[in-house]
Order: sequence, then structure tokens, then C-alpha cells
Amino acid sequence: MNDLVRQHTALGDSDLEWLHLLVSEWQLLSDLSFADLVLWVPTLDGTRYVSVAQMRPNTGPTSYQNDMVGHLVPRGRRPMLDAALDEGRIVREGDPEWREEVPVRVESIPVRREGRVLGVIARNTNLLTVRTPSRLELTYLQSASDLAQMIANGAFPFPGQQVDMDASPRAGDGLIRLDADGIVQYASPNALSAYHRLGLAADLVGHHLGETTAQLAPSRGPVDESLAKLASGWAPREFEVEGNDGVIQLRAIPLKPKGNHIGSLVLLRDVTELRRRERELITKDATIREIHHRVKNNLQTVAALLRLQARRIGSAEGREALEEAVRRVGSIAIVHETLSQNLDERVEFDEIADRVLSMVAEISPGRVAGRRTGRFGILDAEVATPLAMVLTELLQNAMEHGFGPGERGTVEVTAVRSGTRRDARLLISVQDDGRGLPEGFDPQRAGNLGLQIVRTLVEGEMGGTFDMVPASGQGTRVVLDIPVRAEKG
Repeated sequence: MNDLVRQHTALGDSDLEWLHLLVSEWQLLSDLSFADLVLWVPTLDGTRYVSVAQMRPNTGPTSYQNDMVGHLVPRGRRPMLDAALDEGRIVREGDPEWREEVPVRVESIPVRREGRVLGVIARNTNLLTVRTPSRLELTYLQSASDLAQMIANGAFPFPGQQVDMDASPRAGDGLIRLDADGIVQYASPNALSAYHRLGLAADLVGHHLGETTAQLAPSRGPVDESLAKLASGWAPREFEVEGNDGVIQLRAIPLKPKGNHIGSLVLLRDVTELRRRERELITKDATIREIHHRVKNNLQTVAALLRLQARRIGSAEGREALEEAVRRVGSIAIVHETLSQNLDERVEFDEIADRVLSMVAEISPGRVAGRRTGRFGILDAEVATPLAMVLTELLQNAMEHGFGPGERGTVEVTAVRSGTRRDARLLISVQDDGRGLPEGFDPQRAGNLGLQIVRTLVEGEMGGTFDMVPASGQGTRVVLDIPVRAEKG
């Protein structure tokens, strides 16, 4: 719509914003009218109209099988558009039009803003299935007529009240018509069912909706003093009411077709199950985060006990083994700590990689520097946990075996994501500038525990590949290729 309005018309940004407000509301007008709506705006030179938006009803058959947006028609071809634009009134005169053997009643509604007519809504009703209307349909049509008159007067939509059509109640979800005093004149079956869910035992018709709603609100805690006023429909508001284990979402629309308040429309939807599922998800997320937090605490306790035990062992080899175990447990604890802060089972792994680097660097403080380049990105927990252990083993191996006593050097971790959404991969290298691999070394058969852990986790648990080769120039380079889930975006 923005492109069409700016390309073909003289409307400014504030006028365009008004049209956006209108379009955010007009599914309601379409459903209440049982009619298609097409918004026509006069072109810059005033000789034609351009259709900038279209809406089909959910309550009846369409009058337009084809998309009308972007069509241009010359002024004079549709006299009802001309009359509505020039005279600023709703035009209903004229015989039905026949479109592909379907009779269609056409009406034109001027769209007014601050005294100016910006365009015209063509309301097209398919008359093929016309029959004697029910009480619900009569209420719909009368409400549609009132809203159309408000649009023609510039009183609808309400400024600053842009509606999310996906989140707000619709006419078919439940509709209540109130008179000027807030007394219910009509309540659709869905609306009545929603109020029964709140605990209402009687009919709604003839009752004051605001007072009835306030009485059904929960008695525990203070009742919102404005609830009765809101439910009486005096202001355009959305709100929710909870009572008797039910929750309904309401939207009040004051009706002022001739400037005076004659009543209100209240659209409502039973959202009990939706809110229950939301609460269950919140509880589930909180439980999962608490579990990760407790696992992290337990792992840190285990690491502290191992560290304490290492200090009491006289054997250097035994002390070194326990310190390696401390780092392994610590790498898993880091992942669980990160997961305890998230709403899903995914983590930003760059932070974890940096913390693992800092933790392992304690092996040779001041001698071997560790750094990261590239980006790991967001990883699932089932990848992040084993990858943290793998990274710990590789860094530990590089710092312990790549450099002799007193030697200085660097270990660099590089991460690159590649591939498509279906075949996303994470390429990782851990490279040092140390003494390099021993002659005849076979990383696929090397028997030390660290490399056994790496092979098992990379190939068995993560479904990736692992290789260790001499680095160009000096040192050793370990290469990992791991399948991952693509990042959103």
C-alpha cells in the first residue's frame, strides 16, 4: 500500500498512517457487512482511482475472485465512487452489478480524516445466497452500518489504536451489542458461551455488561475499579477478565455514527486454553532453567571436591589427572550455567568458548596465550555440551604437549559457519605454534584419554569429523567439521 499511495496519489505521510489504521480495522467491517472491501484513492492528477488495499469477509462468499490491488480505473467509469468522493456521503443508490453471473450490491463509503475525504471504500456484497437474515446477521449489518457512517464522518478508526488483527477478537469469536447505557441488546452464542465460562448462570440480554463483568471478576484481591466502565463500552480499549477458571479477552468499540454515543460493540474471545498453555510454558521454562542451575551448582561442587583432593595427593601424575577432571567438569558446568539463563535449549557458544579458553589457560599462565577468531553462533544444547568438552580437551592437549617447560606460544581457536539451512555446518580449527606432532603420530589411533574423548564425542555423539595435522610453518592444527542447526534470521 505504501508504494501505491506514494507513486500514484498526493496523500502525505499522516494521511497514509490514517489509511494504515483503517486497514488494521477493516476486517471487522468486512465481516459485519458480509462483503468485500476495496479501498480506492484518487490519483495525483485526479483523473483516475487506484485500488491500494482489499479485504474479503470471513462470514460470507466473496465478490472478487481476483486480486484488485493496483488496479486503475478512470474517473466517471464508477459513478458511485465519484459521488462518495465529491459529496462526502455514503452512496447506496443503483442496481446490483452482475459479475460472472453473480449479482453484487455495491456501496461507496468515503474515508474522511480531519474534514478531508482521502479515498473511498467500495463495499461489494455477493447477493447469490441472500435469505431472510437471523437476529445475529441483523445485528452484524446494523453494526456495520454504524461503523461505515463513523468512517464517513472521520470518527473511525480511533487515532493511536492500531489493532493487531491476529491477536484481537474478531466478530465470529463473539459479539455483544450494547445500548447507550451499557445494557446488552444482543449477545451472540459464542459470546454467551464465553460468559458462561466465567461463571454467568443467566442470559446476558437486558443486563448491564459492565456491572455483570465486574461481578464475575475474581473476588480474591482488589477488582479493577475501571472494569465496569471498560466493559460498558465507553472507551475503545482491549482488556481481559478472569473468573471461575475462565479467561476472556474483550475489545470495546464505542458507536457514534452521528456524533452522539448510541451504544457499543464488544468483541470477545475465550482465551482460557491459550492462557493456560502460556502459563504451562512459563512454568516449564522456569523448571528447565532451575534444573540447569542446580546441575551447574552440583558440577561446581564436584569440581571443588576434586580440586581439594588434588591438593592432598603427593603424586604429580595423580594431581595432574584430577586437575584435568576438574577442567572437564568445569566445561560442562559453563554450558549449564548459560542454559539456566535462556528461555530455550540453545546457547550463544562464543561466550562459552571464551570462558573455556580462560579456564584452560590456567595450565600455563603467562606462557601460552589463547585467542578466538570467527563465530560459533547459537548452538543447541545437545551440541554445545559435548563441544565444550571437546574444546577443553583440545586446548588442554595443545597447552600441555605443544610446548616444553618455559616455552611461550599461542593457541588460536577459529570457528566458521557454512552451508544452507538444510545442511548447516560448523568448521572449527584449534591451532598452536608449538613443537608439532611426533613422528609417525596417528590421531585416529592415539591412545591418550583426551583424544579418545574427542573422537568419541565428535564422531559418535555429534556426527562430525575430526583430524589432526601439522600446521603450516610450525605447530599442530586440529580440524573439526560438525553438522549444526541453521541460525534463525
